[in-house]
Amino acid sequence: MMKLLDVLAQHPDPVTLKQLAADTGLHPSTAHRILGAMTTSGFVERSDAGIYRLGIRLLELGSLVKSRISLRETAMPAMLKLHAATGESVNLGIRAGDEIVYVERTSSGRSAVRVVHIVGARAPLHTTATGKLFLLEDGTPKVREYARRTGLPGTTPTSITTLPALEKELDKVRRHGVAYDLDEVENGVRCIAAGIRDDSGELIAGLSLSTPSERFDPDWAPLIRQTADQISQALGYIPPMAG
Repeated sequence: MMKLLDVLAQHPDPVTLKQLAADTGLHPSTAHRILGAMTTSGFVERSDAGIYRLGIRLLELGSLVKSRISLRETAMPAMLKLHAATGESVNLGIRAGDEIVYVERTSSGRSAVRVVHIVGARAPLHTTATGKLFLLEDGTPKVREYARRTGLPGTTPTSITTLPALEKELDKVRRHGVAYDLDEVENGVRCIAAGIRDDSGELIAGLSLSTPSERFDPDWAPLIRQTADQISQALGYIPPMAG
């Protein structure tokens, strides 16, 4: 049965019994009998012409599995591993309108100097590393709408508060594959963030590492990006083929 499912999945078009038997190495009568049971249960559909394709039951089961995958539960093991490797706070942020909301975090216990991102805390897109990932995803027209709508308020002297500066920053994000917050939300706190995508390729969250400014190390960027990629893949994301 599993061989038949795999072969059917590899073919974009419906497949004949003869082809299925050849590709799986099953005797045609054996393949026919198994396919009959799979058709009855909805795992396979058979047309009047005697050709087969995957059935709707697989879609139902896939939707059920997807609904049970929790972003937070999936991300936490990788977040804890990143936390252990760096000793710094690791945050999981999602977009809520014009803000980022932190939905999970690991606290830093390295020293008396601690970075605290309270779960449920919010911050504007343009001042947060994770928020910049979402703004880049939006594209230029929506970024300009965001700038007009919000006025790009700043909370520190280094906050980005003009559209030209924001567009220049987003170009850096595009080139580097990660985003930075350099004392832009809070004085003395810096972040590096990389995007997390779901099985449809949609950007659904950002993974960020927060440190006191004196401990900030840009060389952590590849590790953060790698960790975010691992979470994305666990959620079913398949990166596009290079080239």
